[in-house]
Amino acid sequence: MSERDYLSIGEVLAQLLEEFPDVTISKIRFLESQGLIEPERTPSGYRKFTISEVERLRYILREQKNNFVPLRIIKDRLEDDTSDISRELRLVVDPLVSASHPAARASVPRPVATAPAPVSSPVLEQEILPSSIVAKEQRAIAKRHADRTESIPRDQLMSQDHISPELLKDLEAAGLVNGHDVGDTTFFDPQSSEIARIASRFSELGVEVRHLRGWRTSAERELSLFEQRILPLLRQRNPQAREQAVAMLDEFESLGGELRRALLEREIARLTEQR
Repeated sequence: MSERDYLSIGEVLAQLLEEFPDVTISKIRFLESQGLIEPERTPSGYRKFTISEVERLRYILREQKNNFVPLRIIKDRLEDDTSDISRELRLVVDPLVSASHPAARASVPRPVATAPAPVSSPVLEQEILPSSIVAKEQRAIAKRHADRTESIPRDQLMSQDHISPELLKDLEAAGLVNGHDVGDTTFFDPQSSEIARIASRFSELGVEVRHLRGWRTSAERELSLFEQRILPLLRQRNPQAREQAVAMLDEFESLGGELRRALLEREIARLTEQR
């Protein structure tokens, strides 16, 4: 067993940069948030990547870059225990070797080594890879997945999320959800269904639909800012530029969520601290 039995997220980035120059730590975190990878954590909360996870990341990025495969399809393939790629990734047990790229040296703090190591290389604590990590790899990354591409009829949306007709009409009037008519039935996209579910819970807590317009306005402004960055790439009308635009948009979405959460948590801390 190699003494380097896991990598930090910075060291993973260093291993991927040569093949994928545009990959970022935020992109890796985004793929984790979507359930495509599931790294272990150290007691202090830092991510631990095995060689199987690194190879899984390579597969995901190659499918996006070379074949333009949507993440949903990639996730399905990884979850399928009978697929060739799933079996191959579970068989990867080669020892890890940290890269010397500066990104690796800029990663999270590492435990103190039990044996001397070259000053120029990141140092890892020697330990045996827990069997739980191997078992986790064998179960496939994403345990929960649902088809989120199908539209939902009005009646089904209201019944499955316990949404009243009045609340749904208010959400439509406020522009928070959008339906499209097919015959005499109105269908809603999965995002509208999720918004309606969240709005229903807000309503139960005393937050009215009119109060939610601020979220819609904020999202529209955020998207407008992102558009300014990606539109020049989309106008180039070539697959490479489009792929770069999609990857950039993924990262913008992830960073935007992280920033909103951090700002809100800071204000919550101020609100709840003892005065």
